[in-house]
Amino acid sequence: MELYTLLEGIVKDDFTHAKWLNTLSFMENAGARKISACEHSSEVSLIQLKHAAEEHRHAYYLKKQILKISNEVCTAYQSNELLAPLATRQYLHSLDIKACRYLQKQFRLSKEELKYAAYLFVTYAIEVRADELYPVYQEVLTRYSSKIMVKSIILEEEGHLEEMIHQLNGFSEDWKMHAEVILNIDLALYHHWITSISEEITRQYDV
Repeated sequence: MELYTLLEGIVKDDFTHAKWLNTLSFMENAGARKISACEHSSEVSLIQLKHAAEEHRHAYYLKKQILKISNEVCTAYQSNELLAPLATRQYLHSLDIKACRYLQKQFRLSKEELKYAAYLFVTYAIEVRADELYPVYQEVLTRYSSKIMVKSIILEEEGHLEEMIHQLNGFSEDWKMHAEVILNIDLALYHHWITSISEEITRQYDV
C-alpha cells in the first residue's frame, strides 16, 4: 500500500491514529537509546549528545500529541498500544545488528570504533527515512485539518541529516558507498514494517 494512502486510513480513525503516534514515539525513543548506547565512555561529542536529546524530545512530543486525541489511550509502549508491535520492536534492533556486521567486515574495527561507526551509519539511515516519512505524514495531517502537527520534527530531522553527512565525511572518503548498503538494509526492514502495519489495519477493517 502506498504510504500516503496508508496514512490517510490511519489519520481518519482516532484510535489507530493514537497508536500510530505512539509507534512513532516508541521508535524515536528507541533511536535515542541506540545513540546513547553507542557513546564512548569519555569521548562523547556535543553533536552526539544533541542528537540523543532531540530524539528523546521527539518521542516526548509525539506522545503529547496523543493527548489531542484522548488522554486514556496509549499511555505506555505495551504491544497492544503499538501498530505492528513485533515489526516495530525489531526494526531498529535489526538495522543496528545488520549494519554492525557489515561495518565490521568492511573496516575491522575495535568495539568502541564499531559503536561509533554504527552510530554514524545507522543514524544516517534513520534520518534519510525520517526525511521521507514525516513530510508525507504532515501532508495528510494538513489535508484533513488535524490538530496533530509534526512540522517541528521535520525541521530538526533535516538538520540531523546534514550533521550526519558532515560527520560521515570525516569518517571515510568512501562513506557514500557503504551508506548505500546500509540504506538498502533499512529499505527492506522499512518495507516489512509498513507492510505489517498495513496488514494489521486491513485485518481490523475486515473484522
